[in-house]
Amino acid sequence: MIKPILFSLLLPYAAFGQGYADLVGSLKAIGDAGSDDARDSASAMVKQQLGTILESDSAWTASFKGVPISHVEPTDGAFRLFTWNLRQVDGSFRYEGFLLVRNKHGQDLVELRDMTDHITSPASVQLSPENWYGALYYEVIPVTRGAKTWYTLLGWKGVSDIETQKVVEVLSFAPTAKFGAAAFPDGRKRSMRKLFAYSAQGKMTLKWDAAHLSIVADHLAPTDPAFAGNPAFMAPDMTYDAYFWDKDHWEMQRDVDVRGPDKQKPFKVPKPKP
Repeated sequence: MIKPILFSLLLPYAAFGQGYADLVGSLKAIGDAGSDDARDSASAMVKQQLGTILESDSAWTASFKGVPISHVEPTDGAFRLFTWNLRQVDGSFRYEGFLLVRNKHGQDLVELRDMTDHITSPASVQLSPENWYGALYYEVIPVTRGAKTWYTLLGWKGVSDIETQKVVEVLSFAPTAKFGAAAFPDGRKRSMRKLFAYSAQGKMTLKWDAAHLSIVADHLAPTDPAFAGNPAFMAPDMTYDAYFWDKDHWEMQRDVDVRGPDKQKPFKVPKPKP
């Protein structure tokens, strides 16, 4: 019984040999490092090793199963997106990433540069790979806006010892990669991305519900009304919101029922606006 199990575990390593093992080792070294300098050094190795794989002939076919890195790609195969993070000694986080994109001439490999500290209004600006609001992406949802495809990304963003965020981001190509789109109604205006800030001691659900074609999110509320708006005191209040794609934006519906099918009331999917 042991031999088949060991063989199955070794299969991913055979896909691209020593480069795979080195990448796994460098990613593990980031978490094990005892200083910011050591983490930076390990992350530099990740960039080199992952970059080598993504510039090789196996860039689109290499399996990353078992590699401790965030990796998403849409069903249409337009790109592969890899993100990882470094937790600093002071409790803050820094993010790194690679975006591999198909184009008319073959492919482009773009490095993402986390500029979070320099982005003063992250909800209101469109960004580029060189000016990126770093996050670990764990899901991609393609949607159409006219003849174009926009890729909605769900991400996790550790901020500090007291604050964590979940992010709904939009990646588009026009023709170069852009992060952010006016797809999130916010009063009379639209935000470029949706941010959920909450206590680092808590957990928040943000996921794609394929059955209802919606993004489901915990509704956040202050644990004490006196601290409304302070992320350190924001937490799920046991209700849920859903976001439905409506032509060119994500339409929110409050207080949806996410219980099991035997107890659940059907979502009232908003009718498309004329």
